[in-house]
Amino acid sequence: MNQATALWGGRFRAAPDPALTAFSRSDASHLRLVPYDIAGSCAHARELHREGILDDRELERMLETLGAIQSDIAAGREAPSPGDEDIHTFIERLLISRLGDVGGKLRAGRSRNDQAANDLKLYLRVEARGIAAGLLQVIDALAAQAEAHMETAAPGFTHLQAAQPIVLGHQLLAHAQALQRNLDRFMDWDRRSARSPLGAAALAGSAIALRPDLSAAELGYDGPCENSIDAVGSRDHVAEFLFVTAMIGVDLSRLCEEVIYWCSQAVSWAKLDDSFATGSSIMPQKKNPDIAELTRGRSARLIGSLNAMLVTQKGLPFAYNRDLIEDKRAAFEAVDTLHLVLPAMRGLVATLRFDEARMRRAATDGFTLATEMADWLARRGVPFSAAHEITGRAVRYCEDKGVGLEALSADEFASIDPALDASVAACLSVEAALSARSAFGGTAPAAVREQLHRLQAALDVKRGWVDAGVQALDEGNEK
Repeated sequence: MNQATALWGGRFRAAPDPALTAFSRSDASHLRLVPYDIAGSCAHARELHREGILDDRELERMLETLGAIQSDIAAGREAPSPGDEDIHTFIERLLISRLGDVGGKLRAGRSRNDQAANDLKLYLRVEARGIAAGLLQVIDALAAQAEAHMETAAPGFTHLQAAQPIVLGHQLLAHAQALQRNLDRFMDWDRRSARSPLGAAALAGSAIALRPDLSAAELGYDGPCENSIDAVGSRDHVAEFLFVTAMIGVDLSRLCEEVIYWCSQAVSWAKLDDSFATGSSIMPQKKNPDIAELTRGRSARLIGSLNAMLVTQKGLPFAYNRDLIEDKRAAFEAVDTLHLVLPAMRGLVATLRFDEARMRRAATDGFTLATEMADWLARRGVPFSAAHEITGRAVRYCEDKGVGLEALSADEFASIDPALDASVAACLSVEAALSARSAFGGTAPAAVREQLHRLQAALDVKRGWVDAGVQALDEGNEK
């Protein structure tokens, strides 16, 4: 049973050098593709049955044996031997050892080129939904925190300088909106990736597997690839998948940067839960935001995986080249990284505790109400260029006195400019500034609440896509 099976070699006069064998052998991580290789093999077996290469009994035995092989590998009863070049060789060795010559028939009409392309594409279509499910949990945690802080005033920043008052829920939903667009990207990616490479064989198509449309439908694709060379030689679907994962990494990294800032001792707007923080080996008082820092660091890995895939493809002639084996390393790294990051980030976000009073006090630091004065003047017919200058003088006056704009008296307003009168004071409060921005997408509490409702409705649609994919996978496994 452990006799190695070679998928090539008849025309060679010498055995492969051990250095070649070691270099050429697939990494053990490829074993995760076994279920997808088995699924493709079952679809191909039915194709061979349609063409008369397998009779009814042979097809039945082939499908039963492939199912048993998958179970044995999953249970650890079978493992690759040193002579197995890859999972395709491994599975064929087991198949021939159990079925004899009948097992050897399965290779007719296909190539490792279309097998390899199919295995990874099926894997990524499943993992896109798995990552999306984890990402939904992070977004749900952000949405729950936002709902709890619809009235919590906070300073908003540009250039990391105090800009205008906002509600904290608005800031949290900004991150949720950015992250949920990656769900749209996965859904859009999946639509483009729903084309099967099976039947492309090495590059020219198969003279035996003549109904790739039926195999495609069996495996949950919308149809076969239009061009057999493109089917085996392109990996833009892998690069695009990796772009989405890299974008998730970048979006999470931005969130982490803000969490680190909010939880810093100097700012202290938020506190980490003990279960999602770490300590110092030398300083007993420390409470470190390691999840945020590790996630910020892991985003570099995700960007690196994308870069590796793009660079691998850039100089390849069209059709299959062995360089493309790097697609799996890049994809597995990205998938594994996010499966670690997303649950940790969900917990970190869900357990954050915010100091509402401290954030409210900071909401007017740095003259964040200045825009309210300029807008007040503009509404009274003062050209905004002039209103900007008048408000700038008011800020300078307040800086010299060490007070905020809201502390000025009617006489002081008038001394700065005749266009200012006592009624301007009504707009110089956090509550007034927030409520004034009630337009679609604004930071007024009512507008933020409406935004949250729209987000939750959009997320329900995306949850449906995730659940439908899982259901389809379960139905496919039953077959």
